[in-house]
Amino acid sequence: MNLVLIGYRGTGKSTVARALARTLKRETVSLDEAIVRTAGLPIPEIVKRSGWEHFRDLESRAVGEVSKRDNLIIDSGGGVILRDENTRALKSNGFLVLLSADRDTIVKRIQSGTDRPSLTGQKSFVAEVEEVLQQRMPKYLAAADFQIDTGRLSPEEIAARIIQELKNRNIIKSDADPG
Repeated sequence: MNLVLIGYRGTGKSTVARALARTLKRETVSLDEAIVRTAGLPIPEIVKRSGWEHFRDLESRAVGEVSKRDNLIIDSGGGVILRDENTRALKSNGFLVLLSADRDTIVKRIQSGTDRPSLTGQKSFVAEVEEVLQQRMPKYLAAADFQIDTGRLSPEEIAARIIQELKNRNIIKSDADPG
């Protein structure tokens, strides 16, 4: 079974994925990195040249491929849940963990980033984060098997809580036997 991290940008998916990989001795796959490798372009350039719909098509292909594998930690993009087919594919062999944080924490973490173009195009950065969070949260919650707020915890604390939840649900037996 794969461990899939979902949530908005800046909630810690990539950082927590690395912490989990160290502890569980599992390979981490970043869907965004897979898309960039396949397209040969950074995400802002993919969106600029071909639009968000094309990016989402590439994302769905990457989800289809990675969800067929096993025992991975999957660092998904923030919008992966926008297509029900992605959620179904990831859940078919995965335990989905929603990493969340409040708007101010997210803004603080991502405001200087250049790895993503605007999602709305016309709103202020803070207003965009707030609007997109509000739109996506129901889908995140519907997809998630477990949720954790990353606002006040270190990546290692978050990883430990996720691992404890996996143990509680008998998805993994111990740190020595990751699954």
